[in-house]
Amino acid sequence: MGPGDYSMCFIRPCQLLGLLLLLPGFAWAAAMTPEPGVSRALAESRADRISDVSYRLTLDIPAVQDQPIAGNIAIEFYLADRQEPLQLDFRQGAGHVLSVHSTGPGTGAADRSRVDYRVEHEHILIPARVLAEGRNRLEISFIAGDESLNRNPDFLYTLLVPDRARTVFPLFDQPDIKARYQLTLVTPEDWDALANAPLESKQTVDGRSRYRFATSELTSSYLFSFVAGHFQRASRKVDGREINLLHRETDGDKVARNLDSIFELHAASLRWLEAYTGIPYPFAKFDMALIPSFQYGGMEHPGAIQYRASSLFLDEAPTDAQLLNRATLIAHETAHMWFGNLVTMAWFNDVWTKEVFANFMAAKIVEPAFAHMDHQLSFLLDHYPGAYRVDRSRGANPIRQPLANLNQAGQLYGPIIYLKAPIMMRQLELIIGADRFRLGLQKYLQNHAFGNATWPDLIAILDPLTEQDLRRWSEVWVNSAGRPRLQLETAADGSLSLRQQDPAGQGRAWPQQFAVSFGEQSRDLDSGASPVILPGTPTQLNSNGFGYGLFPLTEADLDGLQDKTPLARGALLIDAWENFLDGSLASPDRYLAFLLDNIAVERNQLILGEMLDQLYRVHSSFISAAARQAVQPQLEAILQSAMESSADPGRARLFLESYAQLARTGDGLGYLRDIWDGSVEVEALSLSENDRIALAENLAIGLPDQAATILASQRKLIANPDNLRRFDFVAAALSPEPAVRDQFFASLARVEQRATESWVLDALDYLHHPTRVEHAGSYVLPSLELLAEIQVTGDIFFPTGWVNATLRNQYSPAVVATVTGFLRQRPDYNPQLRMKILQAVDIPARASAYHRQ
Repeated sequence: MGPGDYSMCFIRPCQLLGLLLLLPGFAWAAAMTPEPGVSRALAESRADRISDVSYRLTLDIPAVQDQPIAGNIAIEFYLADRQEPLQLDFRQGAGHVLSVHSTGPGTGAADRSRVDYRVEHEHILIPARVLAEGRNRLEISFIAGDESLNRNPDFLYTLLVPDRARTVFPLFDQPDIKARYQLTLVTPEDWDALANAPLESKQTVDGRSRYRFATSELTSSYLFSFVAGHFQRASRKVDGREINLLHRETDGDKVARNLDSIFELHAASLRWLEAYTGIPYPFAKFDMALIPSFQYGGMEHPGAIQYRASSLFLDEAPTDAQLLNRATLIAHETAHMWFGNLVTMAWFNDVWTKEVFANFMAAKIVEPAFAHMDHQLSFLLDHYPGAYRVDRSRGANPIRQPLANLNQAGQLYGPIIYLKAPIMMRQLELIIGADRFRLGLQKYLQNHAFGNATWPDLIAILDPLTEQDLRRWSEVWVNSAGRPRLQLETAADGSLSLRQQDPAGQGRAWPQQFAVSFGEQSRDLDSGASPVILPGTPTQLNSNGFGYGLFPLTEADLDGLQDKTPLARGALLIDAWENFLDGSLASPDRYLAFLLDNIAVERNQLILGEMLDQLYRVHSSFISAAARQAVQPQLEAILQSAMESSADPGRARLFLESYAQLARTGDGLGYLRDIWDGSVEVEALSLSENDRIALAENLAIGLPDQAATILASQRKLIANPDNLRRFDFVAAALSPEPAVRDQFFASLARVEQRATESWVLDALDYLHHPTRVEHAGSYVLPSLELLAEIQVTGDIFFPTGWVNATLRNQYSPAVVATVTGFLRQRPDYNPQLRMKILQAVDIPARASAYHRQ
């Protein structure tokens, strides 16, 4: 349009806008512009205007997996004002909304009135004119979305954290609009069902069962849940409370071997938490479902906890770590009933608060049941390696992070909120004192019961309990990323001091307490902004493992490892690994030799597990191919001898798992095949179906000429149908034919092929097996290119799992350059995904330095 064309415009833009606003449809559109997801602005506006919400939801579930699920929901709520249209969250297209009706005040009639709604940007827009100031009731008929229903041929389950409820049905999907849910499920006649609230009635007519559940307590939307399908049910009455457990395990001996422990561990956790918090269990019932290939270890839905079945149904002769991990997982999910469910974060930027309390309480809860274990050692090994994995990387993130929209909330999950946050909380408890800390938490729970709270709300309660400025303390520990580097300094008079250095150059100090050993004596130190003068020459810094940071070591400090206490040994092992990765300790060959010298004589299973993890990584990523070939016979001989000589089944199992991962020689793989087919029996071990499947899968990679025979033989032996479906899925990733693996990898670009995420991650591990990394390097770039889509379509841990499985075994400079180039070419790439990539490439980048030509 040229300058002369403006002469035809007799109406100015502002006048045109005024005229358009008089049009009914345009006035509605101008009042609000919905955006995908749930923005913080929308959430805050709704939380101010909407209260006293209840949902009456009915879902009709067909027997055939790919048939749609019809739903109806009645939403009742109090509306403070009707100045603008109402946005209901529903992440489905307009075709999934069949009708919307309004009843009661605001409709102009007592009868149901059809509502002129719109579906736009993942929202159902309800015009203000059909709403009332006060009570409102909307009825919506819809087709449920499948994305978060985890539909399988004969069962399904919801997993709606953090913002996935809106993929299934319309609602206000934000944590600070708590609501009461009344659910009705119509299912095939032979299905069982479980939900948050107790079952009120079950009716069966014409081959269909109708389960009606009672109304739940006030619950955040991400915690709404149900499970339905072919399950077996086990029940126990414990401490006067009936607990139901649904499962699909076909091995009756395994079920019988584990059930009593599962029920008792839950009961013990409930007793401990009721005593610690001073608040009785706050929900009407306490049930659980054990689900094969569940995405997480567990999910804390009130009244209907979900677990990965293999996390609770342990194989025969489990290791100490497996037993403790099961108890800790149960304690973690049970702790959420108070920390997360009774009191919930107001916004998902504080999702870490529920996780830190669940992990922190779990560590306390399991102590009585495992009195023979060193729980300080367990805390150290469970938390520090994973937290350091992030904080040493260029992708380090703070515990508390900003969040603009709930559709990005899943990106906040990771090792820092699960692992570093409990380390921080332990330091906070040391500052305040255990008794005062407990009283502060009791007040926090009482003040916000069945409501929402923020981290500043808790700090406001705890701050008066100590002289230290907790807001300032929190700024470093909670709101910033990274860890300090500690340095020993010698003054002119010969005295030694220990100083913190901020690697980021920001002058930060992390106030913390830890022990330093001086020969047979140990002294607790407070480290912060000022150097700490030491009373002599230390024999071990951070000897109790409470300190957080990179503590300096020399190779001489590794001598006499077995002479130390288990806790000091574990702390030294972690500090040694961090110094090795920092390049300030030993070469890869020397560090491998240090590990081989110690694994056969290490008696503590928890420490042994950490040693074997380090052994795998040094062997797979850091030493040269020539060094690997040279050391391989010795490594296999040490692992085989240790396994065969172990009278302890748990210790023998650790060595078997390590041997299966690391066997490379013909003799070693032949020995492994003899264990798999039963020709050789290890006295301390009894192999389960899962054990033999894992061995067969490793053998298929190690013995490519025999892969087809091994896999076919193993397939015939699998009795559990869920195990068989998983086995068939990963089979292509085990193929010795690169073209078959390439085709399988390409299929993962289809979202439906990624439906069972744990299977996908298992398959990726096989595609990127250490013996296949050269060929798998071609998968790295397309995997990174798919990551943004995976974040949108997958569950919260899937993006991290995807990128870790892609990169963890890589070490070539070329692959590291591919990752660097991918990020450099995308300066506006999603910041959270950028951090996850940088975290995942940290070890490969460090290892690549040893493989440059």
